[in-house]
Amino acid sequence: MTHFKRIAIYVRTSTLDQNTELQKRELQDYLKLRPDWILVKIYEDQATGTNDKRSQLQELLKDCRLRKIDVVLCWKLDRFFRSLKMLINTLQELDEIGVTFISLKDQIDLTTSSGRLMFHMIGAFGEFEAALIKERVNAGIANAKSKGTVFGRPKTRDDKKILELKSQGMSISKIAKALNISTGSVQASLAAKSNHIKTPFKIT
Repeated sequence: MTHFKRIAIYVRTSTLDQNTELQKRELQDYLKLRPDWILVKIYEDQATGTNDKRSQLQELLKDCRLRKIDVVLCWKLDRFFRSLKMLINTLQELDEIGVTFISLKDQIDLTTSSGRLMFHMIGAFGEFEAALIKERVNAGIANAKSKGTVFGRPKTRDDKKILELKSQGMSISKIAKALNISTGSVQASLAAKSNHIKTPFKIT
């Protein structure tokens, strides 16, 4: 008995004055060569590729998760994905739920062994890219630190000034008001200084 596969076609144009006829025609011609594949639905978006919240794309992914689809067929990778990260994450999810993917013009067919090999290569390139980015970021931070750049939240309290005002007999609340900081910051500063010199202040 022939096992039919349920196929979803995804097409996209960037602007309203473009059309998807070429994409749909070539994809449907491809399907004619696979008589055991049955077209279930064509999902069509008119949006930029940077928008990963495209309504029809989200509908397609939802149907895949509900296992209404066996194979997702698109014209080119850039019609479907906005980045290498999205490509890898989406293909991994589809693979986990048992849905395969084909990009016609890129000749990527994850229903074949060579296509699955290509997927693993794409994943490896993604990991390599992420490692390079991390390495560049770390190198940039190290270089900045060597030049005196301080990272992290800026220090908003002046411990020296707090200690000076406290030594003049000012209360916690008055110090906080004078320096435009919270009373908690004043208390923390005095407590830290007290622990350091082993002569705690009496907080009033």
